[in-house]
Amino acid sequence: MSVVVIDYGMGNVASVKNAVDALGYDAVISRKKEDIENASHIILPGVGAFGNGIHNLIDFGLADLLGKEILQKGKPFLGLCLGLQLLADTGQEGGAYKGLGWIRGYVRRFQVNESKVKVPHVGWDDIIIKRQSVLFQNIRKPIFYFVHSYHLIPEDESIVIAKTEYGETFVAAIEKENIFGLQFHPEKSQREGLRLLKNFLQIR
Repeated sequence: MSVVVIDYGMGNVASVKNAVDALGYDAVISRKKEDIENASHIILPGVGAFGNGIHNLIDFGLADLLGKEILQKGKPFLGLCLGLQLLADTGQEGGAYKGLGWIRGYVRRFQVNESKVKVPHVGWDDIIIKRQSVLFQNIRKPIFYFVHSYHLIPEDESIVIAKTEYGETFVAAIEKENIFGLQFHPEKSQREGLRLLKNFLQIR
C-alpha cells in the first residue's frame, strides 16, 4: 500500500501526512510521476485560492496525470477543502477559472448576511449525513473542523453524502465511485477525523 499526498504548493500537506502516519500507514508528499503511478491511494489537500490551485496542478503536469490514475485506473481519491473544490467545472474565487471537471458543478462564495454570519467559516461544525458512505463507518460524533469561504454547488445531488448549515446549507462531503471529497479538514478534526481517514485508507 502506498499513500501519496499531492504536493502542488497549496499548503497543509505535512499535517495530512502526519495524520496518515499516525494511523500506521506510510505516506509520501510528492508530485513525482512515479510516486503517483505507484500509489494505491491519492490525497489532494489544499488551502488557498481556486485559481492558484488549478494553475499549479496544470503547471506541474498533475492535472492529466491525476486524471489518468483516478478516472481511468480507478484509484481511491480523497480531496480535502480546496482539493474538493478543484474537482468542479469552474470556480468563482477572484474571477472565473476552469477546474478539473471531474464533478459537474461550480464553486462559489457563501451567500449569507455577513453582518451576522462571519466569512470565512472557521471552526468546528456538525455535518448532516445525507446517505451512508464507507467514510462514515464508526463515526459517532460527526463534528469536524472547517476553514473556508467558498463551497461546491454540484449539478448532481446524488453524489452528496453530507451537508452543513452555516447561514446557508452547503455541501460538506461527496462520493462519486472512487472519488471522495470533504470540505472540512479531517487531519485537524482529532479522533473522528482520523477515523474517517482510516476508513478511506481501507478502501480497496
